[in-house]
Amino acid sequence: MRVLVKSASYIFHPLWMPFAGSLFYFLVTPRFFPEPLVKAKLLAIAITTLFIPIVFYFLLKNLGKAQSPFLSDVNERLWPLFFYILLLGLNLYQILNAYNYPALYYFFVGILFSILTSYILALLKLKISLHMVGLAGIFMFVISLSIFFSLNLVFSIVFLIIALGLTATSRLYFKAHTGAEIVLGFFVGLLPQLIVLNYWL
Repeated sequence: MRVLVKSASYIFHPLWMPFAGSLFYFLVTPRFFPEPLVKAKLLAIAITTLFIPIVFYFLLKNLGKAQSPFLSDVNERLWPLFFYILLLGLNLYQILNAYNYPALYYFFVGILFSILTSYILALLKLKISLHMVGLAGIFMFVISLSIFFSLNLVFSIVFLIIALGLTATSRLYFKAHTGAEIVLGFFVGLLPQLIVLNYWL
């Protein structure tokens, strides 16, 4: 049980969420996209939201600015979050557009606002669960896709509910967060996705 709870912190690390949401979108959308285009978009998203941040983390670690991939210290979060905001902006400006990929574009807009909020809270020395931010965002996105495309995604939604519970348990079990930080992280991830629905749903 301990191994399962601990592994949840890695499996559902927030860094995976933008790419996971993008992959899920291209897998379930009934709209046609050429396969080479899908692969190119996913590769670009993976590079900007996954690989570059990992390299940046190791750079910070070598400089003594980060100790853990979970950024447990609120002060360690400032540079990674700021850098991630720039990378999300790059995705919105160069990789995605609201005309061809409205759902995915506004998913990233929602993520951008979630990370901006997390950054502002970190400036105020308030730590929230970034795991819950990421999972709550993709949870709302999957529900939105289900409604927009009239898809039966009940198994995916149930899986994400289980993932949310397991990840919250993991963060509490290892005393990485308080209950309030878990709940706040959930709403910081969920509400921006709920707000941007007005622009594409």
